[in-house]
Amino acid sequence: MATPLRNVSDTALWVAMYRALESERPDAHFCDPFARRLAGDRGAAIVKSMPRGRSMAWPMVVRTQVMDEIILREVGEGVRVVLNLAAGLDARAFRLPLPESVTWFDVDLPDMIVYRREHLAGARPACRHEHLEADLTDSRALAAVLARVREMDGSAMVLTEGLLVYLTPEQVTTLARHIHGEPRIRFWLTDLASPLLLKMLRRTWQPKLQAANAPMQFAPAEGTAFFVPLGFREKEFRSTWDESLRLRRSVPLARFWNLVSQLRPKKVRHQYRRMSGIVLLERT
Repeated sequence: MATPLRNVSDTALWVAMYRALESERPDAHFCDPFARRLAGDRGAAIVKSMPRGRSMAWPMVVRTQVMDEIILREVGEGVRVVLNLAAGLDARAFRLPLPESVTWFDVDLPDMIVYRREHLAGARPACRHEHLEADLTDSRALAAVLARVREMDGSAMVLTEGLLVYLTPEQVTTLARHIHGEPRIRFWLTDLASPLLLKMLRRTWQPKLQAANAPMQFAPAEGTAFFVPLGFREKEFRSTWDESLRLRRSVPLARFWNLVSQLRPKKVRHQYRRMSGIVLLERT
């Protein structure tokens, strides 16, 4: 089946549809009342066209829920600015119970910001909120976005959900250096893939993404150690697999396969646990 996925920005429609499907469950972990309207018909068509489209919703649901938990915790402990880079169709500023004292910036390409404004028209954010247009691969545009953090009071967190995997290692390095150059930024919340995960995805999603000129690329063999020379260390790693079991959003027979995995050597089990995860990086 041909996919309606045209470019990397369209992955936002895809993921928004997964949030809509979770929100409509009677046992939903989160409620995103904007997700279906943001995903639209094309979001539904993308999920339908992707190999194992609906059955592969679980990693996105886990990622959303775990990031929600970490954001609310860190905001509760003093973060006052959230810089959401490549925000896509994330509506956290509108759906999370954030204090009014928090400032939230949703940053993306101009066309995406236009789409967000149109589809979130009339929605009231929980906190101070602003849309910013920027191409994050343009160093000057990125610097201008980060300069806005300097105007704010309190510590800041950068969020890059679903972004890094589509960048090259060189682009991630440049991004990290820019982020570290803003001293108010204390935390960086992201998701991280491993080479093992990319190898598995080459058999499912990668052909469709490649055709849309949106290949998954960044999966450092050294994991979070990649960021250490760039001024960030791992504060917290939440394994997507472990969290899927906790949240009961996983593959069929997940608990059986988890028991079987206990027969593997400890090193192999550790490798599989860190195949994919949600990572909170902290400035060193």
